[in-house]
Amino acid sequence: MAELSHKEYVEKQYQKSDNLSTRISIHDKYSVNKLGLNNWYFTFYEIKEGMKILELGCGTGALWMDHKEELAKCEQVVLSDFSEGMIETAKKNLGEPANVQFQTIDIQDIPFADDTFDIVIANYMLYHVPDIKKGLSEVKRVLKKGGFFYAGTTSEVSIMDHVAKYLEMDLHYDVAFSLENGGKQLEPFFTTVEKKIYEDALEVTNLDDLVDYMFTGDIFKSACPFTKEEVKEKLTKYMVNGCLRIPKQPGAFVCVK
Repeated sequence: MAELSHKEYVEKQYQKSDNLSTRISIHDKYSVNKLGLNNWYFTFYEIKEGMKILELGCGTGALWMDHKEELAKCEQVVLSDFSEGMIETAKKNLGEPANVQFQTIDIQDIPFADDTFDIVIANYMLYHVPDIKKGLSEVKRVLKKGGFFYAGTTSEVSIMDHVAKYLEMDLHYDVAFSLENGGKQLEPFFTTVEKKIYEDALEVTNLDDLVDYMFTGDIFKSACPFTKEEVKEKLTKYMVNGCLRIPKQPGAFVCVK
């Protein structure tokens, strides 16, 4: 099978919101920390009246679904994604407020003037960017002096890594932007870089949900020698009192230009 280019891979993986919705739903159902990752972000996002905000990789618009009052504060919010399918889903989920624009944008070529935005947000997407330095340079360019860049990401040891160990699979792959390596990549572009950790884990009671989640990842599907039923059977052995606990450690970088 011919190897896909980065653009083709991302378009294939995210042309529809189904895969992303499956990934989000397992966190909603089984996360131990009931605050919720998106709610946690807003405990340190400094959104004030009249701001201009750009979100890169907005996906389904999930970040804002329970925070529409924050959207309303702003003069302008640009919700963007690499995938047109995601943009359409975000429009349906959020409606189309007068101060919100929906746009397909590649972080490596942001179509806005220098010093435009007070805040730029890029959650769980920087590891997809082929040239992260170029992407971060663009973020810095469009951010006002003193403005904030918020970048959510995860640990290099992911949920899929933990499950792969249960299945005795070798699923090692390099994460281009993680909590472990992200700080060093951000520091050349920003005045301050602070890392924040969101303590959490999954406690899964229905393995069908977890198996569906696992098979949304192309890397896992390619490496896994088992059927969905076989994966479920193997994972059942590790359940304790009807629950499979899987560690996870998301977090975010808070950067100031």
